Amino acid sequence: MGKDFSIQKDTELRATPEQVWDAIATGPGLSSWLFPFAIEPGVGGVMRLDVPGVTEESTITGWDPPNRLTVKSAEAEDGSFQAYEYLIEGRDGDTTVLRFIHTGHLGEGWGDEYLSSLNTGWDQYFYTLAQYLLHFPGRTAVYALAEGPKGQKDLWPRFSAALNLPTAPAVGDRVRLTPDGAEGVVDYLVISGDKGFMLGVRTADAFYRFHGLGEGMGGGVDMAAHLFGTDDTKETEQTWKTFLADTYS
Repeated sequence: MGKDFSIQKDTELRATPEQVWDAIATGPGLSSWLFPFAIEPGVGGVMRLDVPGVTEESTITGWDPPNRLTVKSAEAEDGSFQAYEYLIEGRDGDTTVLRFIHTGHLGEGWGDEYLSSLNTGWDQYFYTLAQYLLHFPGRTAVYALAEGPKGQKDLWPRFSAALNLPTAPAVGDRVRLTPDGAEGVVDYLVISGDKGFMLGVRTADAFYRFHGLGEGMGGGVDMAAHLFGTDDTKETEQTWKTFLADTYS
C-alpha cells in the first residue's frame, strides 16, 4: 500500500520576496542552490530536472509570483507521487520567510530511511539557499556533479583522511580542498556515523556539497558543486570523480 508523507520547512531569508522567487522559480536560480532545472513558467508549465541518471518532469499547478509556487509530479504505476508548495512572505528589513511543504505518496519499496534522508537533505538545501542569497546575491551558478563508487563503508573516516580534514571539523573552520586546491570555510556539517554525513564548504566562487550516503541508501559519497563565474563544469566533475574513485577503490 505504501505510505503518505508530509515534510514542512520554514526558513528565514535575508532577501526580498522577489529575490526568493527568482531563486525558486527560475532555472538559473535553482541551479545556484538546488539542482539544474529547465522551467516553462505559468500554470500548466513544466519543471524539468536533468542530472546524470535522472530526468524528471513535474507540472506547475500554482504560479503567483512572488508569493506562491506549487508543483506536482506525475503519478507512477504504484500510485506514488510528490508535490511541492513554496509560500513566500515578506517581512520588515528586507527579510522573507519561505515555507516549503513537501507531500506525496511513496510505494512499498521506499522505507523510513529514505524519508529520514529526504528530511535532512532539505535542511541542507534550504541552508544553502540562505547562504546563496546572503553571499552571492544577483549571481547565478552552474551545477557540477561527481558520484563515487557505491557499496562502501567507513565513509567519513576515509573521506576526511583523503582530504586531510580534521576528524571532527567545526563549522567556521578554514579548509583546503586538495583535489582542486579550492580554499574556503566549512559552512555545514552533519556526521551520522554509519548513516552517512553531509559536509558543506563555501569558497569565494562556489558551494561544495558532499553527501555520504549510508549503507541503506547505497553506501557512497557524491559531490555537488554550484560554481559561480564559469560555464564549464567538466574539469570540476572529472577532478572529483577521480578523487572519489581513488578514495573508495
